Amino acid sequence: MRVSVTEAKGQLTDLVRRAEAGEEVVLTRHGQPAVRLVAVRPRPDRPARRALLDAVQAAGSAKATPGPPAARSQDFLYDEDGLPA
Repeated sequence: MRVSVTEAKGQLTDLVRRAEAGEEVVLTRHGQPAVRLVAVRPRPDRPARRALLDAVQAAGSAKATPGPPAARSQDFLYDEDGLPA
């Protein structure tokens, strides 16, 4: 929806409600887009962020498979003298 700044002065409340509902509201000046109204997403509070991080860490830990340490991961390719097997 495109509305001139002059018209927007009288219907600001309605335009804000439309933007909050997800509609794109563009304010124009002399027929050219000047400003876009968008809804601000609420930031999750601290406990919600912590719960999300804990869930991500738990999911990552569940996928981890035990194996040789990275420093020794190529040892099976060589014999005791350090030559390719």
